[in-house]
Amino acid sequence: MTSTDFLHHQTKDAYNWINKLLNSIPSEKWDVTPETVETNVTWQAGHLTMSFYFHSIMVIAGHQPDIIQKIPLRDYSELFSFNESPKSSIGKTNANELFGHLKIVQEKSLSIIQSLSPTDLESNLESTKVKHPVAKTKLEALDWNIKHTMWHCGQLGILKRIIDKRYDFGLRKPE
Repeated sequence: MTSTDFLHHQTKDAYNWINKLLNSIPSEKWDVTPETVETNVTWQAGHLTMSFYFHSIMVIAGHQPDIIQKIPLRDYSELFSFNESPKSSIGKTNANELFGHLKIVQEKSLSIIQSLSPTDLESNLESTKVKHPVAKTKLEALDWNIKHTMWHCGQLGILKRIIDKRYDFGLRKPE
């Protein structure tokens, strides 16, 4: 397995976990913002859409016109950045549409990762207005994308437990 294959596999697994968690939370609960965690599913999904675009697309292959045409990235940047409170996203998006946009970014991300050679992974990031917070190379950015995704899986798991019910990982014994 090449390093590119490994990154593709790990990224796909991380995205699958996000999708399983999001699919398990009723859309009518996406805007619920418990004080204990001060976030909501809408903000998490929007933030991940933006972070996938930045960490695994933009700094890897530059802006992608096909994505820009399909997704309101400017609007999402305003709603789902760290500068905004998760409560500011309430009622401003449709859960199904937002989830669809997340999946579009995931597909593009995986396609770009698969197109990279091991030499590409060692190259510097594409130039952007915003400096990457931890990475200097494409490999480091893609590695961070996986870690960041799983961090948010944990947040979504806790959020799901608070607003809906515990996520069933299939580990419980049948009663």
